[in-house]
Amino acid sequence: MADEKDDPVAIRIDKKLKAISPISSNCCIFKVPNYLRKVNEKAYEPEVVAIGPYHHGKHHLKPMEEHKFRFLRMLLNEMKQDVTNYVMVMRGLEDRARKCYAEQIGLDTNDFVEMMLIDACFIIQLIRKFAMTTVMDDPFFKIGGFHNLLCRDLLLVENQFPLFILWKLFGMIEIPNPDIFRYITMNFFAIILPGKGCNRDSLKSIMEIKHLLGLVNDCWQPSESEMVAYRKKTKPIEWSFMHCATELQEDGIRFEKADGSSIFDIKFENGTMKIPKLKIDDHTECFFRNVIAFEQFFPGRSLNHVTDYMNFMDCLINSSKDVELLRRRGIIKNWLGNDEVVATMFNRLGDSVSISRYSFYSEVFSNVNRYCSKQWNKWIANLKHNYFNSPWALVSVLAAVLLLLLTMVQTIFSVLSYVK
Repeated sequence: MADEKDDPVAIRIDKKLKAISPISSNCCIFKVPNYLRKVNEKAYEPEVVAIGPYHHGKHHLKPMEEHKFRFLRMLLNEMKQDVTNYVMVMRGLEDRARKCYAEQIGLDTNDFVEMMLIDACFIIQLIRKFAMTTVMDDPFFKIGGFHNLLCRDLLLVENQFPLFILWKLFGMIEIPNPDIFRYITMNFFAIILPGKGCNRDSLKSIMEIKHLLGLVNDCWQPSESEMVAYRKKTKPIEWSFMHCATELQEDGIRFEKADGSSIFDIKFENGTMKIPKLKIDDHTECFFRNVIAFEQFFPGRSLNHVTDYMNFMDCLINSSKDVELLRRRGIIKNWLGNDEVVATMFNRLGDSVSISRYSFYSEVFSNVNRYCSKQWNKWIANLKHNYFNSPWALVSVLAAVLLLLLTMVQTIFSVLSYVK
């Protein structure tokens, strides 16, 4: 009988176990799992530029690789340095950078270091030159919509790059001021944001932020006043489904565009839903899907505000009629031109997404449902819907009320006469 240690299955499994690379606790850049990707695969794929190893070398993204080298040459000429110093710095960061990626990377040391330098330089130069407006002289930026496409690709979950490398390179070029770095970065990405954001004072340290998508997610948040109110709640409320916009309108709820400091500052007061303006264009779905996917990777976060916002809007929008209502109220700016497409987008954004029991909008859900459950509000809404939609119906109601009043007056006089 052969030695048990020589068993071919045991040998094969042992080799596979040794080949598995350990996943670092610093891992923060993932590939989108199939259960999310299958809903809309194109939303997670870069169209013009690869950043990092996951899409590195793909044929349709190669035209931008030469342009990255132009940006590096532009930097070296500006700083009057050769490339050696930058390469040495990147070599010192290689091991830490590799640990940021959840998937095994097939690039050897030299290829990986080169990719780090070229990609980091490209991103930093884009952000810097855009802040100085000189990047607009680049022929690429004269192509219509190219800035939007770059922003789209740079905020894909799989196209992320460790922020500590970008911060290190930025500090070699500029005075390393975190506030300036945040400001010019958000300024560059502002074009793709579908609504107002709020750069709050209580942001994370720059060293706590994992990558550009994490930075945007950290800066593009509810306003500070809304966050303070949310944190002060002593007892969390579980969110509950509410009716769509057209049905809520029939229940007597009015919709108004709010001029808040953040797209997330949705309020319900005295029967009126106040919602900040939402801009929807060709890149909105892609942006939402990738930010939501990022929030799914870190379930321990105190607030998944974009996921909660998506869930709220999904409840509010069931069909093109709901989109039309919100568009007419100035809440939705539909650059797609088709209300049905917008409705379908929101109805599918939540597919396979894990939703927390406690939403940032739980109180709004609760107050809306409480308002709709009151019979008086339903009666008033029904009266408006059935009788106040046309002048003839209104005349009929007024005539009926007048007749009732006359009858009451006549009855009172009859009683008084009888008493006398």
